[in-house]
Amino acid sequence: MKKILKISTITIAVIVVLLLIAPFLFQGKIIKIVKQTVNENINAKFEFAEANISFLRNFPNVSVGIEELSIINNAPFEGDTLVYADKAHLSVPFMQIFNKAGEPYSINSFEIDGAVVNILTDENGNVNYDIAKESDAKGPSKPQDQQDETAPQSDQAVSFSVERYQITDSKITYYDQPGKMYFELDEFNHSGKGDLSTSISELDTQTSTLISFEMDSVNYLDKNPLKLDAVIGVDLDQNKYTFLDNKAIINQLELVFDGFVQVNEDNQQVDINFKTPSTDFKNFLAVIPKEYSKDISNVETTGDFSIVGELSGVIDQDHIPSFDISIASDNASFKYPDLPEAVKNINIDARIANETGIVENTYVAINKLDFQIAQDVFSAQAQIKNIMDNPLVDAGLKGRINLANLSQAYPFDLDAPLKGILDANINTNFDMNSIEKGQYQNTKNNGTLSLKGFEYSSEELKNPVAIDNAALAFSAGDVKLNSFVAKTGQTDLSATGAIENLLGYMFNKETLKGNFDLHSNTFAINDFMMASSEEETSSESSSETQSPPKTEQPAGQSSEEEIKIPSFLDATINAKANNVIYDNLTLKDVSGTLVIRDQTVSLKNVTSSIFGGLLALNGSVSTKEAVPAFNLDLGMNNFSIAQSFQGLEILQAVAPIADALTGTLNSSFDIKGNLNSDFTPNLLSISGNALAEALISGVDPEKGKLLSVLSQKVDFLKATEENTRDVKASLTFDNGKVNVKPFSFKVKDIDVEVAGSHGFDKSMAYNVSFDVPAKYLGEDVSKVLAQLNDPNAENMAVPVTATIGGSYTNPTISTDLGSMASELTKQLIEQQKQKLIGKGSDKLKEALGGILGGSKTADSTSTATSDTVQTSKNDQIKNTAGKLLQGLLGKKDKDTVN
Repeated sequence: MKKILKISTITIAVIVVLLLIAPFLFQGKIIKIVKQTVNENINAKFEFAEANISFLRNFPNVSVGIEELSIINNAPFEGDTLVYADKAHLSVPFMQIFNKAGEPYSINSFEIDGAVVNILTDENGNVNYDIAKESDAKGPSKPQDQQDETAPQSDQAVSFSVERYQITDSKITYYDQPGKMYFELDEFNHSGKGDLSTSISELDTQTSTLISFEMDSVNYLDKNPLKLDAVIGVDLDQNKYTFLDNKAIINQLELVFDGFVQVNEDNQQVDINFKTPSTDFKNFLAVIPKEYSKDISNVETTGDFSIVGELSGVIDQDHIPSFDISIASDNASFKYPDLPEAVKNINIDARIANETGIVENTYVAINKLDFQIAQDVFSAQAQIKNIMDNPLVDAGLKGRINLANLSQAYPFDLDAPLKGILDANINTNFDMNSIEKGQYQNTKNNGTLSLKGFEYSSEELKNPVAIDNAALAFSAGDVKLNSFVAKTGQTDLSATGAIENLLGYMFNKETLKGNFDLHSNTFAINDFMMASSEEETSSESSSETQSPPKTEQPAGQSSEEEIKIPSFLDATINAKANNVIYDNLTLKDVSGTLVIRDQTVSLKNVTSSIFGGLLALNGSVSTKEAVPAFNLDLGMNNFSIAQSFQGLEILQAVAPIADALTGTLNSSFDIKGNLNSDFTPNLLSISGNALAEALISGVDPEKGKLLSVLSQKVDFLKATEENTRDVKASLTFDNGKVNVKPFSFKVKDIDVEVAGSHGFDKSMAYNVSFDVPAKYLGEDVSKVLAQLNDPNAENMAVPVTATIGGSYTNPTISTDLGSMASELTKQLIEQQKQKLIGKGSDKLKEALGGILGGSKTADSTSTATSDTVQTSKNDQIKNTAGKLLQGLLGKKDKDTVN
């Protein structure tokens, strides 16, 4: 006995060792067989990245594992992927690894994970899945002794004697271009067991997936959950598949069905019947996707609900199966246990049918759809014919709904409960071709729709919206807005107008067109600012890397807020508002025309009272691109300088010195640039030009360090003591820099000329020239001038130049006072020289001597004066005048003040 046990142990050990090393011995052969067999039998390219062999996984069968499997189409779908799978496992009988050439191979089971199958029918009717090669009995062959035993022959067969199979986490798509039909099974999991080695067998299958279906741009199913448990009778000889014991669950609706599908050479024949296994009204709630209907297990229901349908006929290029699906309910109700109200008196009589098998003859008839919530009754009916070609719609709605009762009867996910009364009495008749072509004269609409006392709030809205009254009247292709009175935040609105193509907007995704008259007592821009989502914020961050740097946000504004002009709106609005609040500004008596089109608002003849004057505005604002932009012409008339430069950031950047001025401003601005997300200008992006006229009535140097330092440096410039004066300037700005063309004005009777530039960062580079009358140079100079006994002497003007640099908050000022001394000396000498010409040189010397302090001159009879003496006297004149001016100004010849 011990000997037998020992022999058995050794035998088992040898077998195990052989099973472990066999894959290494046979792997190359098996992989070559798999790849060559498949490629030999298909008109496509079969490939995989890796493969492995296991004798233990499915012992006594051999398991072949393949990773990154793909089947790539040949022409006419050259390069398209028909099938891809992350992993696949095949199980084949152990002894078949010893097969010789010409012997068949069979597959007992297979598993596929992470597959993607793309099935396509192109415009010419070609299908990408027809890749099986036809056998060619007449093809050339090699003599038996020259054939490769490992190479599969053309008559070599692969049979599926499948006992079980499984497909997990996969996706199957089907797109029929001629039929404009798209079908998708996502998150597809399917398994089956049976024996397909015989011509007649049964498969026990389980399937779960998310199903989507679209035909002719109409979406009928969108990732709706589907479960199917089916026992299928398989007749391989007739290609017929019969549903024997089957149950399907769509969303939460359970259906039982039977019938068959038979695949013929030219078409597929279908004969299927289905129905709800019970008539409980919970079946109605089960039709609704679970995320909307919630848990229906404890919902109280009365009455019935049933779906009964049948499909029968053939599927080919010209036909679909005829079908008839009836949906019915009679005097039913439902009530959620946690809600106070019930939906009752529910009556449904609807039918979806096609009696001919021609796609265009499909129709929908909603003969009755009634329900009641509390005291509110609502009813609807509709007939839709020719649904697949040019749908003809005849529908009507009538009733009243208290919106507050909706959330009392149905578990809506709302941030806050709805409020308001909706009254509807509408009839419509139209065909989709007319809507698509904009032929709204072919539509017939009549009736009214009104909403009163509506209140709604959401996290996506900055403030709750309250609509006191909204009334629409329908006639032909037009919709008239007879009244609209609403409030949100500080904003109140009232409007009337007309909508031209409401049906085109609703059914054909067209731009909504209209003309409106809008009135408001207070319109606050901030009430319509929205907080950006994370995705939008990241998108903006990306776009800002390619746009000019963003300036600091105004106080009270969030960098995450933004306004977007609707892309679906094409409207002309004649607007009037008593007050428009934008950031920290309040515009009075605003009126004008706004044209909203292509995500752009065009402003025409907009006027307003602000800063004690009038504003005129024309131009546009656009949010079409990633970075909002504006292009405006502004006219400012009689603006208060102090108010406007305090309230407008752009004026602070263009002329920072004006902060210290009082008076009025008249100006015209031509300006364009980018906007920040809160609609404030991005100063570093703007460009344009301006003509400005300022009537300055006073100066406050304490508000501007530049004027304060300038007054200290040039003490004769006492600007605050002056009367009103007129200043006109022309300037251009671009790339954050303002260039000021030379302009002149007077301070007292001093002529001043200014030219230069400054940046929006308040850096400065200016030259200021003064023509200073000598009388302003101090008491000592006045005494000297008095000795000349010339009434015009004190009106002599001396040029002074100041160079201004640094920044507005930390200026540097340089003056060349030495040139003043030299210029004054020359003018005095020249004036006296001209005055005394003809009176003799003694008179000239005497006069100059008097100016220099009463110095005695040489003998009047002397007719010769040496060059040395004359030079000495000239130097003495200059030095004396220079010292005099330096003393008067209290500065060095050249000084710089920081």
